[in-house]
Amino acid sequence: MTISLDDIESPRDLKGLGTSDLEALAAQMRERIIETVSNTGGHLASNLGVVELTLALHAVLDSPHDKIIWDVSHQCYTHKLLTGRQDGFAQLRQYQGLAGFTKRDESEHDPFGAGHGSTSISAALGFAKARDLRRSDERIVAVIGDGALTGGLAFEGLNAAGHLGADLTVVLNDNEMSIARNVGALSAHLAMLRANVTPTIRRARHDLTRMLERLPMGQSMVLAMDRFRDGVKGMVIPGMLFENLGFTYLGPIDGHDIADLTEMLEQAVRIPGPVLVHAFTTKGKGYEPAERDPRSFHSTPPFETRTGRKLRKRRGRTYSAVFGEMLCELAEDDDRIVVITAAMLDGTGVEGFNQRYPERTFDVGLAEEHAVTFAAGLAAAGMRPVVAVYSTFLQRSYDQMIHDVCLQNLPVVFALDRGGVVGDDGPTHHGVFDIAYMRHIPNMTSMAPRDEGELRDMMVTALSLEGPASLRYPRGEGVGAELRGEPKVLEIGKAEVMREGGDVAILALGPMVYTALEAAEALAEEGIEATVVNPRFIKPMDEELVLSLAWEVGALVTAEEGVLAGGFGSAVAELLADAGLGGTRLRRLGIGDAFVPSGDREVLLAQCDLTREGMVGAVRELLDAIPPTG
Repeated sequence: MTISLDDIESPRDLKGLGTSDLEALAAQMRERIIETVSNTGGHLASNLGVVELTLALHAVLDSPHDKIIWDVSHQCYTHKLLTGRQDGFAQLRQYQGLAGFTKRDESEHDPFGAGHGSTSISAALGFAKARDLRRSDERIVAVIGDGALTGGLAFEGLNAAGHLGADLTVVLNDNEMSIARNVGALSAHLAMLRANVTPTIRRARHDLTRMLERLPMGQSMVLAMDRFRDGVKGMVIPGMLFENLGFTYLGPIDGHDIADLTEMLEQAVRIPGPVLVHAFTTKGKGYEPAERDPRSFHSTPPFETRTGRKLRKRRGRTYSAVFGEMLCELAEDDDRIVVITAAMLDGTGVEGFNQRYPERTFDVGLAEEHAVTFAAGLAAAGMRPVVAVYSTFLQRSYDQMIHDVCLQNLPVVFALDRGGVVGDDGPTHHGVFDIAYMRHIPNMTSMAPRDEGELRDMMVTALSLEGPASLRYPRGEGVGAELRGEPKVLEIGKAEVMREGGDVAILALGPMVYTALEAAEALAEEGIEATVVNPRFIKPMDEELVLSLAWEVGALVTAEEGVLAGGFGSAVAELLADAGLGGTRLRRLGIGDAFVPSGDREVLLAQCDLTREGMVGAVRELLDAIPPTG
């Protein structure tokens, strides 16, 4: 009888299963993943590509005693299904449901949480050295994709692992892609391995070995053949990159052949010292729409399983699209404008720029630190670089922004996509820290547009400056603002008053302005008149306007899709305190001292009072408070 996925309650249930049973489970895994992600959305192509690899890992290892460290971990769905989380799998990436990434407090089988790339080797080395210091015997495996291997942290980990000689296995999941197709010298090196040292060669060696072992002195002939193979491999694979870093290199191997995978992994975990297993996989394997278009199905909204057609229709133009189109317009008249992105051509809206100006577009792979310092070099040499990046990923380049860009006051523009709460991908992907980490860096001008029309104005403004600038805008569709007419350079540090009222002033950052206007209308029905301000500039802030509102209105509410600690509301509070107006009634709305979970964006915003109802309630509480004395 064929084994059923429903019979698998833990990885131990895989022990003793034959290849045919594991292959049957692989087919069922794919069906379950496709069915679930078609309803919830999620990372489809990357997960379909590692089904057999995950099964082989758990068949060989003994989790949770042995540790599997997933890089990025957006490919951990099969791992979750095998580790006691089938019942909750239908709520993948939903509010209070299973996370879309590994999460330490979700399961003992998730020894290390992730969400950003290139972390697994360093983390796994930490586990390996801790094991050695404790004198325990767990086996440690890091699984990293060829896209994540382009990040500098991955090479730091490889270098340290080779130096320390720790017993550690790194599985390189090579599918030739991160989100978009990989770029760079390492990608070319791996492509050469794929072309010249194929799994077919390994299969031929396996068959020949079995034949020779039946002959007299056959084992001696096998050993001689292996020595010859190793010599040839040194000629065929220039540099032997991984072996030169101190790793025993095994592969390449077909990452969808469970029999070969289990045999290779069993061999790898027995070899002392650091070992790298190189497995070729196909992103989207087993689902034709995802195999045909792995970019689109890397992270997908809900879709129709039969056709792959996306069910979530866009109502309007996205901020990313407007940004990309405006960038092309500006580049027509200014050949100094260049774009740098970190494996996010599509996600940041600059694929059109790449098609139009390929020589002025630089996709550096998952290497945000390099992207920023590279941009600094371009700026110092007279160019006008625009770094297009998700807010959450720019966190990785904090030192480079301070030391290489802002300290030298170089004209680099940081276009921060996904600024604010992004929803289902959870705490590793919400862009809620950028306001705070940008605001305190000298020489930085920081802006937040209220809509896609103002985004165009801010792009022109940012590129007109002789120093660094950032603009942050949310994921998804804009509000449908008018995009006709010439964009204009804004007066630096000047806010915009959208509505006037004498009872309270709401200073709402970015698209929160429209929520504030709705709240003001609701308050007016209660007889409370609110001024609504679009600050435009996080830094420099319109201090004159804020201080005048403090004097004239006396009650202020700030609203931002960012952390309260060090955010825009903190800037207002600091200004009032420094001006001797610390007694002004002030209520700050934003993200408190906790990471924002996965979930529907509107639900998450409501928890922070960043909705019309939340703002109305905050104003009521503020005005009902006992006024300060003295």
